[in-house]
Amino acid sequence: MKIEEVGVDDLVRAGLSVEEARSFHQSLKAVILIAQSSSSAAAEPQKVWKELTAEGRRLLKPWHPHALHQLIYYSVYSDWDFSTSGPPPYWFPSPLQAKQTNLGRLMEIHAPKLLGTLYQDPITSFSLFQKFTVEHPEVYWSLVLKKLSVKFHEGPRCILDTSDKSKPGGTWLPGSVLNIAESCLIPTDDPRKQDEDVVIIWRDEGLDDDPVNRMTLREFREKVMMVANALDTMFSKGDAIAIDMPMTANAVVIYLAIILAGQVVVSIADSFAPKEIASRLRVSNAKGIFTQDFIRRGGRNFPLYSRVVEAGSCKAIVIPAIGKEVGVQLRKHDLSWKDFLSRVNDLPRPNHYVPVYQSIDSTTNILFSSGTSGDPKAIPWTQLSPMRCAGDSWGLQNMTTEDIFCWPTNLGWVMGPILIYSCFLNGATLALYHGSPLGRGFGKFVQDAGVTSLGTVPSIVKTWKTTKCMEGLDWTNIKSFATTGETSNFDDDLWLSSRAYYRPVIECCGGTELASSYIQGNLLQPQAFGAFSTASMTTGLVILDEHGVPYPDDQPCVGEMGLFPFYLGASDRLLNANHEDVYFKGMPMYKGMPLRRHGDIIQRTVGGYFLVQGRADDTMNLGGIKTSSVEIERVCDRADDNVLETAAISIPPVKGGPEQLVIFVVLKKGYSSTQEQLKLKFTRAIQSNLNPLFKVSHVKIVMEFPRTASNKLLRRVLRDQIKKEFSTQSRL
Repeated sequence: MKIEEVGVDDLVRAGLSVEEARSFHQSLKAVILIAQSSSSAAAEPQKVWKELTAEGRRLLKPWHPHALHQLIYYSVYSDWDFSTSGPPPYWFPSPLQAKQTNLGRLMEIHAPKLLGTLYQDPITSFSLFQKFTVEHPEVYWSLVLKKLSVKFHEGPRCILDTSDKSKPGGTWLPGSVLNIAESCLIPTDDPRKQDEDVVIIWRDEGLDDDPVNRMTLREFREKVMMVANALDTMFSKGDAIAIDMPMTANAVVIYLAIILAGQVVVSIADSFAPKEIASRLRVSNAKGIFTQDFIRRGGRNFPLYSRVVEAGSCKAIVIPAIGKEVGVQLRKHDLSWKDFLSRVNDLPRPNHYVPVYQSIDSTTNILFSSGTSGDPKAIPWTQLSPMRCAGDSWGLQNMTTEDIFCWPTNLGWVMGPILIYSCFLNGATLALYHGSPLGRGFGKFVQDAGVTSLGTVPSIVKTWKTTKCMEGLDWTNIKSFATTGETSNFDDDLWLSSRAYYRPVIECCGGTELASSYIQGNLLQPQAFGAFSTASMTTGLVILDEHGVPYPDDQPCVGEMGLFPFYLGASDRLLNANHEDVYFKGMPMYKGMPLRRHGDIIQRTVGGYFLVQGRADDTMNLGGIKTSSVEIERVCDRADDNVLETAAISIPPVKGGPEQLVIFVVLKKGYSSTQEQLKLKFTRAIQSNLNPLFKVSHVKIVMEFPRTASNKLLRRVLRDQIKKEFSTQSRL
């Protein structure tokens, strides 16, 4: 249905009362006329949508039924041709707002000199400026590092030294000495971060009607320094100390205290089984571990300390999930949180600590890849990595001292440290909910804390939308959303953005070894659901064809992505694997540079947007045509209203021949469909939207998909499962 054809009856079916529908319809017609007045022909879809969501009009309200938002959005873009126009935009930067962003102000001051007469304004010249930063990363980072509260004990000789040819990524900030945790704790004027400013806001699950808790910079610094003093009574400089607990205010204190004391954080997610905990303790050679007695969720206690005990004999410091006393019997060599802190009672100044200063390339944090097979890759973060994630948050997410940043995550995943440094190095306030992010309690915390920037994972958003648990809450204080970890669902992003009058959802795609995103959305370009509008600042990349040859810049294409090696904050070593073999071996040279492997298949669309098509090992060959699982899943997810999510794999037939397409399906709770019905619908949808030669061979309905601990879909497990099933049937 075209937007001009939407009538009062359609609006009523979408959930409005007759009176509301008539009023809405009148306003809708007026918006279409306004959009048409600026065009000689029929109103262009993006102009209609821009008028509908314009700040002064906001015809679509957060409290309107999602069915109404769907009706209007999909009707506006009903005739949109993705192949010739790229992804349809839903958010548009205004010239005034763009100039007021961090990056916009920097461009207005410096770009006229750097780009000369080619510079026009932050929106028009964004892509040109991004390319300049790729060619001159040292210029960009010299400007941005001045905007972060980074305090050097000894300053760097330069920004980037490329003289050592054995280091394909160069040497960043050579000669500099600092303690990055100290930079998070000290008052600064730019960005403004004073002792009485609130730096952490939090609330415990189950206390959803209580006022939020607040901690000032002075209070936070004193807690960190007390823990650092206590650490010195038990551990030595350079010791690796694990954290395996929910991301609470105490966890953040512990994280920075370990680094302040010159020790190394070992990141372990609180969802891990004993075997996974043990492998990380072993690989990192951890001397101790901070954990909780339990994880508190929905009024129930789930064991955590017992899993740590089962994982090994590493000395544990145990924090109580509730109250002041731990609720479990500890081993003889373990300590309660209270006893640990009491070790500083005899110190004259327990809340004062002199930071341990180290070179820029010293390890501060050991993080791990998902570890879908064998030992996970152990990735050391140096003191450069925090600067990268804080700098990207400053530039592309426009993080300021006015912001309250919330992102449900864990210190075991890369987003935990990114969240900490994005807040403390930019002067923003960190918002933490001590509980599950899946329910209304979390949403009420977002409302009550006044969160301005909300990070998400797509599967969490899907749960919010499906359960309708956030209805009636006010999220209009949010200026932007962010999402990472999985491929976004367009309709879920539509729901999310609509909760705050269609604020942008900044898509982020990167990796633990990059300390940030290599492609991302931002506030200086129009944004499209599920799409990335740019490579991040100073990030150069090419898309390779099947022969490893780069496609021409800006040409629409699909292929494996290769990164330019000069990437501030990226890893240059692994603890348990050969870094050169993992990231560079077998990659082609480009303009004299060895390309860095990341493993993603990405599509560059018309208009220059990027879509992630899955990992290189998630591609499939259907009838001689290479395509990605993600591309198939995008189409199938919308082919039937009963479908919650799909997973696409291909397998060779038992007796040989072309690969067969198999779609695994999880249905919405309470819904039903037969496999044959879905097979027909999926085939029609794929042939209409992707390729008329593609055909679904099998559909299998399952209760849930196998996933890694970081919630990444394990298509490999599904592939092995269906191969085994078909092989058994063949033998029978």
